Amino acid sequence: MAEVEDKLKDYEIKREGEAEILMLKSNAVFFNPVQVHNRDMSIAVLRTFVAKRKEEHEALVNKRNKSHQTNKHGEASVQNGEDASTSQLDKMDVSEKDINQAEDEVDDASKEATKTPSWKVTRELKPPLVLEALAASGLRSLRYAREVDGLGKVVALDNDKASVEACKRNIKFNGASATSKVEAHLADARVYMLTHPKEFDVVDLDPYGSPSIFLDSAVQAVADGGLLMCTATDMAVLCGTNGEVCYSKYGSYPTKGKYCHEMALRILLASIESHANRYKRYIVPVLSVFMDFYVRVFVRVFTSASEIKNTPLKLSYIYQCVGCDSFHLQCLGRTVSKNNSVKHAPAIGPVVSQECSDCGKKFNVGGPIWSAPIHDQDWVVSTLTGVKSMKDRYPAYDKITSVLTTVSEELHDIPLFFSLHNIAGTVKCTSPSLVMFRSAVLNAGYRISSTHVNPLGVKSDAPWDVIWDIMRCWVKNHPIKEQPRDSPGTAILSKSPTLEANFSRAVAALSKAQAKKVKRFLPNPERHWGPKVRAGRKITSKHVSLLGPEAINGALNGAVSHEDGNGAAPDKPAPEPEGIKEDEPSTKRQKIIDDEQANEP
Repeated sequence: MAEVEDKLKDYEIKREGEAEILMLKSNAVFFNPVQVHNRDMSIAVLRTFVAKRKEEHEALVNKRNKSHQTNKHGEASVQNGEDASTSQLDKMDVSEKDINQAEDEVDDASKEATKTPSWKVTRELKPPLVLEALAASGLRSLRYAREVDGLGKVVALDNDKASVEACKRNIKFNGASATSKVEAHLADARVYMLTHPKEFDVVDLDPYGSPSIFLDSAVQAVADGGLLMCTATDMAVLCGTNGEVCYSKYGSYPTKGKYCHEMALRILLASIESHANRYKRYIVPVLSVFMDFYVRVFVRVFTSASEIKNTPLKLSYIYQCVGCDSFHLQCLGRTVSKNNSVKHAPAIGPVVSQECSDCGKKFNVGGPIWSAPIHDQDWVVSTLTGVKSMKDRYPAYDKITSVLTTVSEELHDIPLFFSLHNIAGTVKCTSPSLVMFRSAVLNAGYRISSTHVNPLGVKSDAPWDVIWDIMRCWVKNHPIKEQPRDSPGTAILSKSPTLEANFSRAVAALSKAQAKKVKRFLPNPERHWGPKVRAGRKITSKHVSLLGPEAINGALNGAVSHEDGNGAAPDKPAPEPEGIKEDEPSTKRQKIIDDEQANEP
């Protein structure tokens, strides 16, 4: 017993879901405990995929059976016709040789009928194969193998020797249920995926940073109808801080706006589609979410040379006004119907003039971004139902149900959103409550919904002139101070509204989740909830924003932070970083949530 304890003194046992791993107390192998949200969401979608895949296979078998029955009736009709013609031949004086030949043909046909028909030779549905391209400690692979029923083999890859050794150690630590399903390999994920084309039903990419270098090989490794799960944590790049870097990595230029996190999702989807199209493949998004500090997309990959012609219809450039919050989308392509044929042509544009029609300022151009739906509502509802039925099996149950609930109520066909506080800030007025604003839009005859990305985000099919008319009517009832003449708000308010806004409470002003008081936006579980330090790096005082002052002090003094599981002591201790106050709010996001809840009745 003492020998075992001596061997484990350098490790910590981490438990998540039904899996347990041994983690080195140093920062040798990357492990991020806050990614439990990511792993739980992935398990939920993976369970839905297994169920949907089985349903689709059964539907295909039934379709083949039905087709066979139809063909069988047709053959029977033909055979009856042949019998009738034979009786006519009997009445006529035909030769005995011809009659014998006809009998032989009937015998041959009866022998063929006794063989196993080709429609019954249906490929058996094998358990789905899963590839985790960047496994690190192997926790994700172990959770997939132990918690998702119906999975086949799970292959865990990493190009770091220490990580692969840790992964193999953790597989053994989880017993026979893991060793029979999970295998770890030391390999470059890109090379491995390129040499295993269309082999895996599920491919999971969760890199530390950008997934761009893995996308080309990943779209080739997924089987037809398979699932590709991809995470991007380089939000500064995707959200417009480094637009030129985003273009070099993803082939799209971002614009700055409150919708930046949804735009990040759409840039990632457009990039995956671009890589897939090179191999006559295309994607169908089933769920795309922004959570915590990253974006995560779940897409199915199919092969069709004809379907990829529709890709320009799913992509758009974005025109973002530099003065106000108005934005407009310009689709890349269009279809032209002539007689019974459909041809593809470039889109007709531009959709905007040189100057914004609302405030008179110029436009910035970004894109292309994915402008088609980013969710499949049937998948979202199925996943949410499945999560609720297995509440005890999800450590991050509250978080993923709140995200899925909000996603299920989004307008899936409306790209991007605007912030209610932002448009109120443009005209320098007090913001109407979310319920009042939603009522005004609904009373004007348009649709409106919230977004899972931002508590005050609004998705609507109402054009911008209607949105600004509502704000003009609001300002009439809530006067503001005089603003500079050249400000965007002054230009907007100088025009008379053509629509008289009705702020009376509409029936659908509150979503079902809001009416039932379901929590849709949760605060972070703890301070410094975010990405941790990359494996192998020494922890210094500059990492205080990631780990917190207590963890930094412990690591710098040679101690280990048991809370975070990270730590590598440098040669000299550093003083405690200044300016950190424990009574400060954990995030700006929590303040927005409080504002929203205060606005709701």
